Amino acid sequence: MTKARELFDRGLAELRDRILELGTMVETAISQAFRALREQDREIARQVIAGDEQINARRYDVEERCLRLIATQQPTARDLRAIVAAIHIVTELERIGDYASGIAELAIRLAGQPFLKPLIDLPRMAQIDQEMVCASLEAYLAYDPELAFNTARRDAEIDQLDDQIYRELLTYMLDDPQTIPRATYLLWVSHKLERIADRVTNICERVVFMTTGEVKEFEF
Repeated sequence: MTKARELFDRGLAELRDRILELGTMVETAISQAFRALREQDREIARQVIAGDEQINARRYDVEERCLRLIATQQPTARDLRAIVAAIHIVTELERIGDYASGIAELAIRLAGQPFLKPLIDLPRMAQIDQEMVCASLEAYLAYDPELAFNTARRDAEIDQLDDQIYRELLTYMLDDPQTIPRATYLLWVSHKLERIADRVTNICERVVFMTTGEVKEFEF
């Protein structure tokens, strides 16, 4: 193995480590944002919002490393796909972090107000989102397109729960207009959780591109 190849492989390994760290940060942000909502804890919510800057900084760090590898190592074919996929993946992860921060902001708005009903479906959505983030990164690290595909399929579970929450909250708003502000905030939470799953699906599509060279949009 040449010195140049050793340097390139080391650079790719560092990219994977950084992406995994970013994924962990994002998964934690989702968990903590929803904890802030469930426990109506403004301080935890503020911590999530403040932590979004670190997520943003990590994304830009990975992007710079990717560009440096392209400029200095002149990768070809499979290696270039890995770098391009990395750029897209960190962009999606950063956006997921934005959604987590948005949930935290909604948690602050809802703090101190009684929930319309016990939270059942929203926690399930948050849990599935976290599992999807974790599995998509496992697929990325293992170069596993099948795992990526199966992970993306879970977006259908999220969509179903989102529709169910919408119908239920709409009923509350129609029955009692005074519930509209609280119900609207919960609808926004549901929407952000649904968008997180969409972003994970994008990550999974990039894993397939990285491993097979096929640009494919999943349809379920």
